[in-house]
Amino acid sequence: MRRIKKRVRNTMIIIFIVLLVITAAIMMFLSRRIKPNPVGTVGNTGGNLNNGGFVCEHDGTVFFANASEGGHLFCMNVDETDVRQINDMNVCNILADEHYVYFFQLGQAEEGQGSGFTSMLSVKSFIRSDQTGKNTATLTRDTVLHAQLVDNSLYLLTTGKQLSFQKMKIDKSNVVKLADYEINPSSVYNGVIYYNGTQTNHYLYGLNTSNDSTAEIWRGNLWYPVAAGDYVYYLDVSDNYRLCRYSLTNDWVEVLTSDRVDCYNVGNGYIYYQSNGATPQLICMRTDGSSPFVLADGIYTNINMTSQYVYFQELGNESIWYHSPLGGGWMEPFIVR
Repeated sequence: MRRIKKRVRNTMIIIFIVLLVITAAIMMFLSRRIKPNPVGTVGNTGGNLNNGGFVCEHDGTVFFANASEGGHLFCMNVDETDVRQINDMNVCNILADEHYVYFFQLGQAEEGQGSGFTSMLSVKSFIRSDQTGKNTATLTRDTVLHAQLVDNSLYLLTTGKQLSFQKMKIDKSNVVKLADYEINPSSVYNGVIYYNGTQTNHYLYGLNTSNDSTAEIWRGNLWYPVAAGDYVYYLDVSDNYRLCRYSLTNDWVEVLTSDRVDCYNVGNGYIYYQSNGATPQLICMRTDGSSPFVLADGIYTNINMTSQYVYFQELGNESIWYHSPLGGGWMEPFIVR
């Protein structure tokens, strides 16, 4: 009888251990499984990505490259509270979804800082991590010029041995080359990537991300299009790079400013642009071109926006961000240490 009880006890212990191992394996698998996104997910705004993608807002959280800390990836609330460092990499082209943050690492991070995995990821690479900076994966070591997230796919314009516009799943699978010429995937609206031609013309094209088919939309002469609602905002190449918008519904053009524009961003009812002329200025106006005012004299670049603030840098001094509340008449340095 004792032998039987001992045998049963040993069997139960073995079964318990096996169950523990299976449970641990399942939990590890689930923790490493890439969580899918709902339909309609877009990684960042076209305006931000056309300006380097240094700031990205998702669901009340702002991910940003902290210029005062070597361009390292930080996050904060949209009202700029609760600032936290995610990693110590010098980043740009930031994208985010419900679970992950994606970014292009510009190169070697500073030694002696960070979360412990920097030395493994110290070369230029496009990276996915969770939003605490853990579970990091390198998606490509090609130089990424532009990238955008649409649903569960990444669209990348890269340079390696040659220029390549490609698509891959967020788990790094199903890599498909779509073109061997420049397509900027930054601007997405309703599942369509809006981009300007770069081969024989600068027309407006659309790439339907449901089947990756392309179509000519409008025979304009434009650069850096940003789709928002019924309108596509753009720089008019044929007329001194003035800022205009094209109505997709009505097939007409509105000129928003006669200034020559170096860069711009649009969102939440406002446009910010850098004028190029005898007196260069950073200007704010409404999206219909009304109520313009000068926010700052001088030359500014890398204009990025959230739902509450606009961030920008003075040309030649990328070690500091300036910020201003949307529509506000003041600016000041935004320094986080």
